[in-house]
Amino acid sequence: MAGPAGGGPLTWRVARLVERRVETPTAQTLVLAVPGWPGHLPGQHVDVRLTAADGYQAARSYSLAAPADGDRIALTVQRVPDGEVSPYLTDVYAEGDPVEVRGPVGGWFVWRTDEPAPVLLVAGGSGVVPLMAMIRARRAAGSRTPFRLVYSVRSPTDAIYADELRRRTRDDLGLDVAYVYTRAAPEGWRGEPHRIGLADLNTHGWPPDLEPRCYVCGPTGFVETVADLLVGLGHPTRRVRTERFGPTG
Repeated sequence: MAGPAGGGPLTWRVARLVERRVETPTAQTLVLAVPGWPGHLPGQHVDVRLTAADGYQAARSYSLAAPADGDRIALTVQRVPDGEVSPYLTDVYAEGDPVEVRGPVGGWFVWRTDEPAPVLLVAGGSGVVPLMAMIRARRAAGSRTPFRLVYSVRSPTDAIYADELRRRTRDDLGLDVAYVYTRAAPEGWRGEPHRIGLADLNTHGWPPDLEPRCYVCGPTGFVETVADLLVGLGHPTRRVRTERFGPTG
């Protein structure tokens, strides 16, 4: 594995927590200081490894939630009941405590700020995390590339980054955000809660003739469904990039 510029093999680095932000009742953003961090591209992820006092180790992959800020990186962690890593990170991990990180990982599911094609982002639940990194990188670079995010969540309280997305929709020219609610919708929302479908992507996405780059992230079933719908609408498979995680992701 190599870094964003195709450098040498990745190594484990000691990272320490410097900031914690609560995003939803089950999700938190952790800002880590990682001395020697080489930088990363929006859409990449890292491996996080914990080591117990008896030497037992557990590792999980987490998407990077924002562009690098010097030696600082941001991860948004969804607490998974009975998980080995996420409950520690959300409930126990304290400022100054160490964990090991390895990355950045991945070179396919990335967006580069010099790409001019319109971008369609489709997220399911915490799959919004790497897509938010792209939205934040767009703003940081002063890019005017048109972005559209279609975000599927169970209910309004499950929407990660809701306040920031509301501000960015208002302030970031060329960014549009639409929600699909699967269990409970806010008052005044048109329609009934439903799983994302062809009509949602047709209404809130880009038409294929504009040749957008499509990024889809979420649970495996969600990603497979959305990718099939996009191809059915006429988007070439080479322009549909996917990142998925299992049911406990």
